[in-house]
Amino acid sequence: MVFALLLAAILWNLGTWWLGLPASSSHTMIGSVIGVGIANALMHGRDGTSGVDWAQATKVGYSLLISPLVGFACAALLLLALRALVKNKALYEEPKGQTPPPWWIRGLLILTCTGVSFAHGSNDGQKGMGLIMLILVGTVPLAYALNRAMPANQTTQFVAVAKVTQQSLEQLAPGPAPEDVRAVLSDYIRTKEYRPEVLSALAAMAGTIGAEVKDSGALSKVPAAAVANVRNDMYLASEAIRNIDQSDKVTLDVDTKDNLKAFRKQIDDATKFIPVWVKIAVSIALGLGTMVGWKRIVVTVGEKIGKTHLTYAQGASAELVAMMTIGAADGFGLPVSTTHVLSSGVAGTMAANRSGLQMATIRNLVMAWVLTMPAAIMLSGGLYWSFTRLL
Repeated sequence: MVFALLLAAILWNLGTWWLGLPASSSHTMIGSVIGVGIANALMHGRDGTSGVDWAQATKVGYSLLISPLVGFACAALLLLALRALVKNKALYEEPKGQTPPPWWIRGLLILTCTGVSFAHGSNDGQKGMGLIMLILVGTVPLAYALNRAMPANQTTQFVAVAKVTQQSLEQLAPGPAPEDVRAVLSDYIRTKEYRPEVLSALAAMAGTIGAEVKDSGALSKVPAAAVANVRNDMYLASEAIRNIDQSDKVTLDVDTKDNLKAFRKQIDDATKFIPVWVKIAVSIALGLGTMVGWKRIVVTVGEKIGKTHLTYAQGASAELVAMMTIGAADGFGLPVSTTHVLSSGVAGTMAANRSGLQMATIRNLVMAWVLTMPAAIMLSGGLYWSFTRLL
């Protein structure tokens, strides 16, 4: 699954880059993940929709859909506001050959470009780190499935929170724990259909996790043979708690809610972590990729969207809106496409400036926007199916 989604994303991104199309790596990556999820469900005899958390996928889809529209409208409005408030003609004139802009305009452009780069790295960097951790957890689980850097003195607190959570849930549970606790929680996570035995199962799982950590003495001392099971148990508990928190069918008292929240935080600290070297590696990869492959995309964005050259005010408006839109998406934990937000911002300034749009380029951009997700789904799903048959 990991190699299928990675190869699908790489192939599509390289193809669109070669054609000079500013396609979205976010669309590509999310489509690839959905593709292997659907393929995996179908290959195991389940409904294809059961292989994807569609509530989360829908939320991400809305962010990818709305963000370019926000970029277009806000960049156009910002340019019109600049025209009304700032009367310096130099801002609204095309660059003259190789003549550098005035120092204050250069400073403004450096500021907005740096802001876009920072926002781009903060959003796209998270996708890269998530992928690397996915690979590490899948291929080297002993080292990366659990946060072995967690201090040993937190073990006592972890075990205590698990015990308190278990006791709180047992008081509310309608009966004893079901025979197959993991199956009950897995079914609940997949279907989100709450049944009374979910609380009993979650109580038993909290006790199991607490006992597993207590017996080991610390996360770093969990035996190699037990690492995968401990992580899977933590995942089941965390996702079940998330579903319960979002459900209107479960009524819990304040103390139990607080206990569940604290327990989930302990679990997430143990499983959802990023080593420093991964952050550095992704940062270097983003920088090098931009240095190597910048020209084709920059030419399209800067010269082929509008019928006239970008003015300084247009560039600054599109960049400022892109920076703020991506930064806002970061705050909500949503992946968006820097490419699409910035390209739509440039198009918005061209429309506001009445410069005209090159419809051939706009058509290609829209086609890449529309086709990227389904193409990535089909490509990754097909590759996953092929790998399972050939290897």
